[in-house]
Amino acid sequence: MTPPAAIDDPLSRIEHTVLGPETTPADVRRTLDEAREFGLRACVPPNYVGLATEYAPGVPLTTVVSFPHGTAATGTKVHEAERAFEDGADELDVVPHVGRLKAGDDDVVARDIEAVVEATPLPTKVIVETPLLSEAETHRVGRIAADAGADYLKTATGFSGGGATVADVKCLAEYAPVKASGGIGSWREARTMFEAGAARIGASSGATIAREYREE
Repeated sequence: MTPPAAIDDPLSRIEHTVLGPETTPADVRRTLDEAREFGLRACVPPNYVGLATEYAPGVPLTTVVSFPHGTAATGTKVHEAERAFEDGADELDVVPHVGRLKAGDDDVVARDIEAVVEATPLPTKVIVETPLLSEAETHRVGRIAADAGADYLKTATGFSGGGATVADVKCLAEYAPVKASGGIGSWREARTMFEAGAARIGASSGATIAREYREE
């Protein structure tokens, strides 16, 4: 049996994530300690960006904008993005107006994404929230976000009853690099997403994934 092909530098492409509503400063520090130990990236809530950059300045840091529902006004999203940049974030993950997409207001969705992309020089991922979308809607938002300047498309927040699937990764990869996120709890699952074409993985189980990868 032929062994599976190696995936180039997988740990540096995993964003170890702590975004729950009960996240404490201790949770953030533990996540950063694990990210530093295994050579992972990290993703933390906006109010902890300053703490994170001071505590672990060497860990590449993502934060979120209008998370998890994307319903904030565009100006509010822009302010969140600007504040995250000022506080030291390295990348942004923004939730677009999912309801506007479903209503067919594609121009509104595009302007919303474009405003956040243009607000800072940071790479911006658009969380398309595939568990809430049809296949046709997933294609539409992929095109909209890519045309609006998104650097990555992210599958899901993990807060809407579903997560990353191989089909979603392959669909979104037609438009931009993909961050597979939601329900990825093992190296086997992460490998599957990488093999499907994901450029990044977002997971609260980042340390578990890293340990399993090292033991493989």
